[in-house]
Order: sequence, then C-alpha cells, then structure tokens
Amino acid sequence: MRIGIFFGGPSRERDVSFSGGRTALANLNKALFEPVLVFVSGLGDFYIVEPDFLENESIRAALPEQEGFSVYDESLPDGDEFIPGQPIGPEFFEAYFDLAFLAMHGPDCEDGAIQGLLEWHKMPYTGPGIMGSGLGINKILQNHLIALVTGQQKKTATIGRDAWLLADQGAYFSSLIEHLGLPIVVKAPHQGSSIGVAIVRENDLGTFQKAVNQCFFTAQLSLAEWEGMDDVAKREYAQRMANLSATIGYPMVIEETGEYIGGPVELIQTLNDYADSSETETLTLASINAEDELLFEEFINGQEFSCGVIQDDDGRAIALPPTEIYNATAFDYETKYLSSEAKKRIPVATSLENNRAIQLAVETVFSKLGINVYSRIDGFLTPDRDGEPGRVLLHDPNTIPGMSPTSLIFKQMAEIGMNLSDSLTYLIRQSLRERIRTGKDTFRLKQMLADLDERLADRKAADLPEQAIPFGPSDDEWTMARARYNDAVALGETRPQLVYAKSDTETYNVPVYCLFKDSIAELEQALAGPRHPLLDETTERTRHITGKYV
Repeated sequence: MRIGIFFGGPSRERDVSFSGGRTALANLNKALFEPVLVFVSGLGDFYIVEPDFLENESIRAALPEQEGFSVYDESLPDGDEFIPGQPIGPEFFEAYFDLAFLAMHGPDCEDGAIQGLLEWHKMPYTGPGIMGSGLGINKILQNHLIALVTGQQKKTATIGRDAWLLADQGAYFSSLIEHLGLPIVVKAPHQGSSIGVAIVRENDLGTFQKAVNQCFFTAQLSLAEWEGMDDVAKREYAQRMANLSATIGYPMVIEETGEYIGGPVELIQTLNDYADSSETETLTLASINAEDELLFEEFINGQEFSCGVIQDDDGRAIALPPTEIYNATAFDYETKYLSSEAKKRIPVATSLENNRAIQLAVETVFSKLGINVYSRIDGFLTPDRDGEPGRVLLHDPNTIPGMSPTSLIFKQMAEIGMNLSDSLTYLIRQSLRERIRTGKDTFRLKQMLADLDERLADRKAADLPEQAIPFGPSDDEWTMARARYNDAVALGETRPQLVYAKSDTETYNVPVYCLFKDSIAELEQALAGPRHPLLDETTERTRHITGKYV
C-alpha cells in the first residue's frame, strides 16, 4: 500500500510536523507499506519530495535565504519555485499514493480542512474525521462540550479583539482577577501544541496586556524604539519575527494602514520609511492569521497529565496509560520541544482508582465529542481536599498528536506492547476502518482494509528469522541499540529482540514496554520491579487490538 506522508503545512507547528515526517518515513513497516513523501508548503501547495529533503534541520533550512534572512516559502518571491519537488494537485493524489498519512498539526491541518479536501477527492487519510477534528481545534467550544459530557466545572471567560481594543483594559483585567483569580491562563483558541498560550501570574496590567497581544498574535512597536536600533539590531528584530512558534511570523500587516509585509526585508524598509515620515508614535503589527477571540481560564493547581486514546474495530474507545508531566512551570511549546525541563512518568503518581478515573473521563470525552481513530487529551488531577477526592479536569483534545519518536502517544502505546512501527500500522488500519463508517466510497475502502488484514495475518504467520540486538550497560549503547531495533522492525525482514547484557553471565530480553526508558538506570529499574497494576490492566484491555499487530 502506497502511503503519502503529509508533512509541513501552513500552520505555526510546521517544524514539529517536519519531525513527524521523519518519524513516519523511518518507521513505517516497509514490508507492508511504500512511503511517498508529500511536503505541504506554507501556501498550502503539495509537492512529492525525495527523502533527502527531510535531512535538513528544519523547513527554513531546506529553503534559500532572502538577503541573509532565514524565511519560510511565503516570504520568498515566487516561493514555490524554490521547493525541490514535483508539484501535484489533489485531483492527482491517487496516481501517487493510496492513503494520506497526516503528520501535520494546527489550523488547516487538524481542524477538518485538509480532511475535507481529502474526502472530496475520495482519498482515505489517517486520524480523526472532519467533525472530531473541527471540535478538537476549538478550545472555547471544547470547554462547553467537555463540561456537558463530564460535568466538570472550570471558570472561563472570552473576549473578541474589537471588544478588547474598545475596553477599559485595566478594569477588564480587574474583573478577570475577581472572576478567575490569579494566575490567569490566556489562550489563542484555535492553535495547538501550546502555541498562543501565556500565564499571567502577577497583578500587573502591562504583563497582562503583553500576554493578550501575544495570544492575539499582534505586537506593538514604538517607532522611537525602532529609530534607536542600529542596523544589526534591526536585522535581529526582523529575523526574530519569522519565528512562528513564538512571535507573529510572516506575512503580517500593519493594522493602522493595512499594509502587507511579506518578509524581513520588507519589514525593515517599511519601518524605516515610517520612522522617517510618520507622525504616528506606535505601530501595531499583526499576523495575517491573527486570532479574533481569546479564551481566559482559571489556573488549575494539580498534577498535569496527558492521556492517549485508541479504538477497537467496534469503535469503542480505550484509554492508554496516562503520562504525568512534572517539574515544569508550564508545558508550553518551548518546554515540549526546545528544552529538557519537563519530566514525565507513566502512569500518574496517584492511586490506581485516580488513574482509572482519568482513563474513564478521557474515553468518555473522546467518544461523546465524535473523535475517532486516536487522540491525546490533556488535563489536571486536583489534590484531595477536606475529605473530598480530587477532580479530573480535561482540556485540549489533540487529534493529531506530535509524532516525534519520543512523543507521549508512542510511549503510551509501547506500554501496551506496540513499538513505533506497530503503532503506525495501527494508525493506518484503524483509520481505514473509521473512514468506512462515513458511508463514502465504502466498497473500495472495505477492499483496502481486507487486503491489509490479509497481509497482516500473513506476516504474523511468516517464519521470519529472529535477530538479537545486544547491548551493554551504558546509556550510549542503549540509545544505539534502540535505533538499530527500530530500523530492523521497520525493515520487516526479521523479528528483532533487544538483549541487555548486564554482565558476562546476566542477560535480559527487553520487552517492548521498556523501549522508552531514557537511561540504563531506568531500564534496570523497570526490569527488576513489578509493573504498575494499571499498566498490566490496560495491556489486557487492549490485547484484542494489539494482537492484530504484535
């Protein structure tokens, strides 16, 4: 089966998607699937590219600079000409691949937009369908629906951009503090990966206004401040504005005039012109994809967790073991992808009953919100207080979880016995099953599913040679052995087995649930001690699913 791996895209998370493309290419089972790389540009065009495209550090590194600035294709004149691939239109997708594997995130990528385009062209795709995707990207609507489903109570407020600009901002901030307390969580409601999220911890209006502007994806610039910069500082400012995960990004507009700014070169020239001739003291720069409404939430004190959900053939949702995130002041974009500050453990360090309560709440929300195939839902477990048990408070269903090799969803699937390659195979097969439920192109999709199931059964019955992958008691050897294991599994020609040689006389076969232990010390602890009962329990509950792949 030819699998079109879609990565990139127009959202602020396109570089995370770049990493997801690498993961899918490296770990798809080549005995079952033929990967075809489909790069989606910032302008939303599609290109068949070669694997060496993914060898670049990032999308911007794969594109030419603009007069010394690192930019995305939207900022390049005729930017599509610089993408090293073959452009294709959606009407020709079926000539290149049989199923679209979506490794893209954020607006246009997991909000139902690309899903609707693919359904129009009768191309099956991975992940949740149109309805679940649309709900999964709207944080305001999520809060209302989750409250209806679970009865959870969480204080929130919203404001539109026009209302914010006309408001007495100091009075509004005071009213929010009275309603929500401090800290206040500020969210752009249509982003993912904690992009457009700020936490206001102090009763300081300036800090609050800065957080609001950040989440609206706007920024105010004093022309006096601009004039005070030398050429180097101006170039640094213009380059910094290209960072989609932390700033406005290009293209942008000057709100006071509606003037369009395509990239850093234009920004410097335009600001210089304003500084020379304008009587305006301050300009407002805004992303062309600026949010028009913001969500404010009360800050929840509790144990933060993230819990994946998968489905069986009957469409029944089964939650994976939840992961607790700790040792981080906020699990934002930088903490997730650019630092090692946050620590993680599976399951949550609480009672078995509380872990079960998390799983039940997550399964319920997944099903009632119309999500299917798989998802990752985040939340908090509040502490017990005054004899009352803690509450499970959910937020932000993520309908295409991050797909780096160490993403939480893959760690949780390993706990039930599925390695990276098995997990991707599950995702493809279950997506076919769920696309059939839409009643579109049903006969062809059923035939595709039957063909895949036949190949899966043949592989399980095949007499493949066993391949031992030994390693010794050092972290470097453990890291290299896991890489060799993943490569061997994806190649599909053997049955690889990790073998830990602790000493000349002491060896251990390493089970799949240990694959994501970060160090030899953690591996030895996992091999020596009993597993948490929730992990064994969830493994049993999902055995009818994993048995198809493992």
